[in-house]
Amino acid sequence: MNSKASSLLSFAFVILFFSSASAFNITRLLSHFPEFSTFNDYLTQTQLFQQINSRNTITVLVVNNNAIASLSGKPLDVIKKILSVHVVLDYYDVEKLTTLPKKTTVLTTLLQSSGFAVGQQGFLDVSLVNEGEIAFGSAVKGSSLNVKLVKPVVARPYNISVLEVTSTIVPPGIDQAAASPKSPPTKPVTAPAHAPAKEPVAKAPAPTDEVAGDSPIESPSSAPEADAPNADAPNVDDAAPVSSPVPSAADAAPTPTPTPSESGSSCTNVASGFLSVGVVIGLVALSVSL
Repeated sequence: MNSKASSLLSFAFVILFFSSASAFNITRLLSHFPEFSTFNDYLTQTQLFQQINSRNTITVLVVNNNAIASLSGKPLDVIKKILSVHVVLDYYDVEKLTTLPKKTTVLTTLLQSSGFAVGQQGFLDVSLVNEGEIAFGSAVKGSSLNVKLVKPVVARPYNISVLEVTSTIVPPGIDQAAASPKSPPTKPVTAPAHAPAKEPVAKAPAPTDEVAGDSPIESPSSAPEADAPNADAPNVDDAAPVSSPVPSAADAAPTPTPTPSESGSSCTNVASGFLSVGVVIGLVALSVSL
């Protein structure tokens, strides 16, 4: 009997362990309520159901299909952050909320534990307003408590509580925090108003001292004839001066101007030459006569 009793006790512990490990399935619970089908679909698309099911104690603030329509068109990562604000990391049913010791209580949400919250975005304020109404709102400074409790949906004490609220709770700035930074638009560069538009500058004629070898050489067939100038050629008066071919070193040397002394010596040389010729002729004539 003792062995049988111990075996049954061990089996009971195993069953208790597995039942506590998967105490609830949020998507399965919400599938019984078609008015929350959009909320349930978002939990699946964002994979938030896995994080919710992995917890032992949780409170989910759900909104109906009409109220959650305000999230339509938002990026999925933004929707995930907003829905994470609706998951409180503790068990709160209607009875516990109505007996809160303080007028306003701060609740920690799944967004805060994810590490993506900025400032107080991962916290909620809950308070009793008017004549016992329970109101929720973001804990970000300046936010109002304008989301009211409608009714309890599911309550499994100290494991999961599902409460319906009037509308989604969107912390201020959560859209901007999720969006990737955009580069500022490039400002077009315009010229100053007083600066006139520059006209294209015509190419200047080739310098006169440029080496002839650097300029293009026309073939004889393409060169214009001397007595039939091209009709498109510019007027001589308007045309830029054409440089003459670069002279060689021998041609470029200046012709020396004879000085007076050099002129006199030249004349003396000529006279002495004539005198020598005359002497020779005279000697020849003398020899012939002898």
